[in-house]
Amino acid sequence: MTADIKRITTPLTDEVVQSLKCGDMVSLSGTIYTGRDAAHKMMVEMLERGEKLPVDWTAQVIYYAGPTPPKPGKVIGSCGPTTSGRMDAYSRQMMAQGLKGMIGKGPRSAEVIEAMKEYGVVYFAAIGGAAALIADSVKACEVVAFDELGPEAIRRLQVENYPCIVAIDAQGNDLYQKGVERYRLEEK
Repeated sequence: MTADIKRITTPLTDEVVQSLKCGDMVSLSGTIYTGRDAAHKMMVEMLERGEKLPVDWTAQVIYYAGPTPPKPGKVIGSCGPTTSGRMDAYSRQMMAQGLKGMIGKGPRSAEVIEAMKEYGVVYFAAIGGAAALIADSVKACEVVAFDELGPEAIRRLQVENYPCIVAIDAQGNDLYQKGVERYRLEEK
C-alpha cells in the first residue's frame, strides 16, 4: 500500500482504471451514481427486455448505497456503503454496459473479479464507519431513476474528494485476500 492519495475525476478512463492498484488510497471527484440490489434487478430486467437503461453507464462509477433523507441545510443524509456481494448477480451485466468503477464494502465473488479483469473495472471500498464524512463530500444529489424505490432509487451525486481505497484492481488483485495472506504471514 502507498500512503500517497491518488486524486481522480470521473468519468473514469481506461488509462486511469489500469493505473489504480490494490491498496491505493483515492480521492474521487466528479459524478457518481448510487444504486442497490433493487435498482440493479430492475436494470437487468430492462436489458433482458431490450429496453434502454435510465443511465448511460459508459465510464461511470456506481456507489452501492441507499442514502437517508437530508437534514435541513444538507445535500444528502447518511450515505454509508451497503454490502457489495448483494450486487454480484448483476455486476457482469452492468460492466457490459460500460461501467468502470464500483464502490461498496466487503469482498466480491470470483465471478465478479473475473468480469472486472475482462472489462477493465475497479472496485473501491468505501471507508467503513465514515458515512458522515462521505456525506460531506457530496455537493449535489438528484434522483435520476426508480424514484418509487425510495432510498434505493438511482441518484446522481456530484462529489468532491470522496475518500475510498482500491479494494480490487482491474488486474484482479484483491485487498481482502492480500490482507488475509499478510495476516497469516505475520502470525507465523
